[in-house]
Amino acid sequence: MNNLIFSLNATIPIFLVMVFGWFLMQMKLFNANFCTIADRYVFKVALPVLLFRDIATMDLHKDFDWSFVIFCAAVTTIMFMGVWALTNLFMKDKSMVGAFSQAAVRGSGAILGIAFVENIYGNSGLAPLMIVAAIPLYNIYSVIILTFGARSRTADSTGRELAKKTLKNIITNPIILGILAGLPFSFFQISIPEIPLKALTSVANTATPIALLMIGAEFEGKKALTRIKPTLLATAIKLVILPALILPAAVAMGFRDSALISILIVAGSPTTVSCYIMAKNMDNDEILTSSIVVLATLLSSVTLTVWIFILKNGGLI
Repeated sequence: MNNLIFSLNATIPIFLVMVFGWFLMQMKLFNANFCTIADRYVFKVALPVLLFRDIATMDLHKDFDWSFVIFCAAVTTIMFMGVWALTNLFMKDKSMVGAFSQAAVRGSGAILGIAFVENIYGNSGLAPLMIVAAIPLYNIYSVIILTFGARSRTADSTGRELAKKTLKNIITNPIILGILAGLPFSFFQISIPEIPLKALTSVANTATPIALLMIGAEFEGKKALTRIKPTLLATAIKLVILPALILPAAVAMGFRDSALISILIVAGSPTTVSCYIMAKNMDNDEILTSSIVVLATLLSSVTLTVWIFILKNGGLI
């Protein structure tokens, strides 16, 4: 029961903020122009600042575990590349490939990871290492997938042109730049003075609520229903199939307790709101992405509770 209550407390408020965003749009307090500007603000300012602050204030030297870092990085790579390859192979509507592939894999590691581990164990454990190992790759692979999946991409684009565009998108992606900017502070243990840190925190704290409000505000139910099949499939992959494949491998590798919970977050946390922001800003199917975010968030309170219950009963956490 405690696990169910925790999962509900972690996910239902997120879903309710999305619903509130939809309500504000219906009341005409939001409009399309405001949503476009807000999306751009979250993508170029708030999310990069959030990730910079989170990375910069971590202690990378404390309890560093190379095997855990390598496992998280390898799992992230396999998940992204595997789902992308299979989606390219089997999805008939190629305009959905980028959005589907990203949303079916990219979870809320930075948002839920530390919260889950701290709730269960009283400290962050290996969750910060999970964020360092997985989150930069989340963004790099997302940029690659979304660049190739962009609706504006011409069918006759050459490999060299796509490679140049992909590299440019990686180098100039604000979220990746925010992560890279934070790494030296963490690695060399450079403390950010209190006044600028508070200012950064104020900006960082706007990222998630504004992104959630925009998902709700721009959610189009009728259009989303036309994408119900890929939405259900992507949600099943994110919440059920990937954890079912990854967790046994993690157990076999000897990971337990906070490490295993962190790996569960990598494999089975709900699709992050960043997916929607990046999909829309990189000309991919934002309607499909928002549908997946909404459904995965709603159902994750159940699936995460089930996974935690299974791990607990098995004496693994």
